[in-house]
Amino acid sequence: MKQVSQNYKTGQIQLEDVEWPALKPGGVLVRSHFSLVSTGTEGMKVREGKLSYLGKARARPDQLKKVLQTVRQQGLAATYQKVMNKLDSLTPLGYSLSGEVVAVGAGAEEFQVGQRVACAGAGYANHAEINFVPRNLVVPAPQNVTAKHAAFATVGAIALHGFRQAEMQLGETACVIGLGLLGQLLVQILRAAGVHAIGIDVIEERCRLAEQLGAKAALMPEDASLDTVVSRVTGGKGVDCIFITAGGSSNGPTELAVRIARDRARVVDIGKTSLDLPWNEYYLKELDVRFSRSYGPGRYDPTYEERGIDYPIGYVRWTEKRNLAAFLELVSEGKVLLDPLISSVRPFAEAEQVYQELARSKGNVLTMVFDYGAALEPVRREPVGLKAARVVTPAVGKLRIGVIGAGNYASSMLLPHLQKNGEVELVAVATTTSLSGQNAKRKFGFTYATTEYKEVLEDPGIDAVIIATRHSSHARLVAEALRNGKATYVEKPLAISIDELEMVRQAVSESGNDRLMVGFNRRFAPMVTELAQRFWSARSPLVTHYRVHAGQLEQNSWYLDHTEGSRFLGESGHFFDVLSYVANARPISVMATALRPEAATADDLENIVAVIRYENGSIGNLLYLTQGATKVPKEYLEIFGGGLTGQLHNFESHMVFERDRQKRTKTMRVDKGQKSEMEAFVRGAKAGAAMPIPVESLFDTTLTTLAAMESVRTGKEVALAGYGIASRIPSV
Repeated sequence: MKQVSQNYKTGQIQLEDVEWPALKPGGVLVRSHFSLVSTGTEGMKVREGKLSYLGKARARPDQLKKVLQTVRQQGLAATYQKVMNKLDSLTPLGYSLSGEVVAVGAGAEEFQVGQRVACAGAGYANHAEINFVPRNLVVPAPQNVTAKHAAFATVGAIALHGFRQAEMQLGETACVIGLGLLGQLLVQILRAAGVHAIGIDVIEERCRLAEQLGAKAALMPEDASLDTVVSRVTGGKGVDCIFITAGGSSNGPTELAVRIARDRARVVDIGKTSLDLPWNEYYLKELDVRFSRSYGPGRYDPTYEERGIDYPIGYVRWTEKRNLAAFLELVSEGKVLLDPLISSVRPFAEAEQVYQELARSKGNVLTMVFDYGAALEPVRREPVGLKAARVVTPAVGKLRIGVIGAGNYASSMLLPHLQKNGEVELVAVATTTSLSGQNAKRKFGFTYATTEYKEVLEDPGIDAVIIATRHSSHARLVAEALRNGKATYVEKPLAISIDELEMVRQAVSESGNDRLMVGFNRRFAPMVTELAQRFWSARSPLVTHYRVHAGQLEQNSWYLDHTEGSRFLGESGHFFDVLSYVANARPISVMATALRPEAATADDLENIVAVIRYENGSIGNLLYLTQGATKVPKEYLEIFGGGLTGQLHNFESHMVFERDRQKRTKTMRVDKGQKSEMEAFVRGAKAGAAMPIPVESLFDTTLTTLAAMESVRTGKEVALAGYGIASRIPSV
C-alpha cells in the first residue's frame, strides 16, 4: 500500500510503498476514502523540515530542553546518536480521514466490515491507503454525510472543543481571530449555537468567506472601522469571548484580544501563537484565559486512546469521540457547510506534488483533500505467511537475524551495531506500524519488512531473533521464538509477572532450546567489567551500593500504563544484574521498601530501596530514585570488599582505592555495553556456544525484580527459593 512520509532531518516528503499496519485488539483497519490536508499543522511541519538543525531546535524549544537533560544524564555521544536517529526517521503525516472498515480487532466489535467511518489521531488517521485506528478514535459516518465531508471530523472536533471550553450562552458575542480552516468551522459552530460571531484575519478573502458562512462582520486587524464594528455588534459592551485560532510568532492576536474584550471576558487559545500577555491590560479587565487541548477529553491519554477505555458520560459529557460524532451531526443537519472551505480535491497519487505546492504557498490555501479512489475495487491483503518473493539466498557463514520491534532504543542502541557487524545478515524486521518497518528497512538494510511478527518467527531463513517491543509482549514472544528454534535476544524485562516467567520456563523446558539472552547490557560495559574482575580476584564477600536517579516521568509516558508494568519493574533488572555480576553469586533473598505518596498503588511506587543477599555472603543495595535534582547524573556504583573500594561515576569514570593508593580512569565516550553485548550474542548464537549470560542468571534477575515488588507490597523479606519456585532454574 501507499503512505505519505516525512523525513524530518532532510524535510523530504514522499509516497512510500509499505506493508499494511497490523490489526491489533481494540481497533479497526480502515481503508481511506478521503483524508484532510491541514495546511496549518502540516504546513508548519513541512516548513520546519526544511530548516537547519539550529532552526529546528529554535522551532521546538520543548524538545531542545529534553535533549539537554539527556546530555546531562547519558552523555553527549549517546544523546547525539538518539537525536540523529529520531531526526533521520520516516514519520507519518495526516490526522483526519474517512473510509470504510476492512477488519475488526478483538474488543472493537461495535464496528462492522464495510461500515463507513470517520477517524482521528496523529499517528493513526494518516495519509495512507490503510490505517489501524483505536476504537475511541473512530465514529460512524452519518448516512447523509459524504465521505469527503466526513474527512473533516477531526478538525471539526478541535473547533467544537474550543467552543465548549468557552462555555458560551445563547445571544452572546464572540470574536474569532484567525479565519483559516479552524476559524471558519468555529464561525459556523457559533452561529449554530445562537452566538453572534465577528471574524478577524489578515487575508481579505477569508474575511468575506466568514461573512458568507454566518459571521456578523469580518475585518482585517488594521481596518480603521474595527472598534466601531465591535461596538455596534456588542452594543458598546465589548466581546464576551475571543477565540485565538491564528498561528505564528506574532503577539498581535493576544494584544488585539484584550483591546476588543469586555470586562471579565474569556480568551480561548486554540491555535499555536505567541501568548505574551500584556499584564496590565489583562489584569484591569480581569480576563479569563483558557486553553483548548485538541479534540477534547481523552486526547493524549493512552488509557483512553490506545486501550479504548471510555470516560463515563455522567462524569465527562464530551470526550474527543463524542465531539467527533457531534460535529458530524452538525454537518448532517446542514448547520456546518464544508464545500466552501475546500480549496481543491487531489488524487492521493499526487501527494508529493501537493506538499511541494503547500511549501510554496503564501498561506492562501485554506485546505485540500486527498481522494483515494473509493469507487475502485477494495484492496485485498496478502494472506498471512511467508511471501514467495521474500525467499532469499542467505549470505554464507553469517548469522541471519530477524527483529521484532524497531523503536527509538532498538534503532539507536542495537541495530547500528548489528548493521556494522560483518558476521550478521539482517533479514527481516516486524513492526506494528507501516512506516516504522519501512524506516528500519531503509536505514539498516533488512531484506524485508512486515507487520506480521509470526513471519519472522516462522521464517526458516532466520537463525536468531531480536525482540525489542513493549514489556507486556516480551514473555509471549520469547516463548514463541524459543519454540520455533530461534536463538533469542529480548530487551529487559524478560517478564512482568510470575505467570509470564513460568511461560518462558516451560518453553525452555519443552523445546529444549535455552539459547536465550536478555538485554542486561551494563555488565558488558568496559568499566563494569574491569571493576568486577578486579574484585573477583579479591575472593571476598562484597557490599555493593548502586544509586540510580531515574528522574520524573513525562505525563504521557507509556511507562504509566500499568498493563506494561511499572518503570521499576521494567528497568531495575539492569541494576540487579550488575549487582549479581559483581558479587559473582546467585541471589537468595530480597527486602525492599518504598516511599508511599498518598493514594499511590503498588504499581505507582518508585523511590525504592532494595537489599539483596547472595549465596556467597555478599550484599547488594539498590536505591532507585525519581525525586532528586534534574542535573544529578543517573547512575553511581560503589563496591567494598577485600580491602578494596571501587566507584563508577555514570559510566564516565571509575576509581579503585587500594590501601593508600588510588587509580582513576576516565573516558570521553559513555559506553553502557550495548556494542559488546550485541557482539557477544552474535558470537554465541553463530557458534552454537553458550549464551553470554547463563540462563539461570536471567531468571534469577527477573525473579529478584518481581520479588522486590512483592516485598514492597508486603513489607517482608522474600526468599527466592520460595517465590515462584517453578521458575527458578537450577545452576547448570
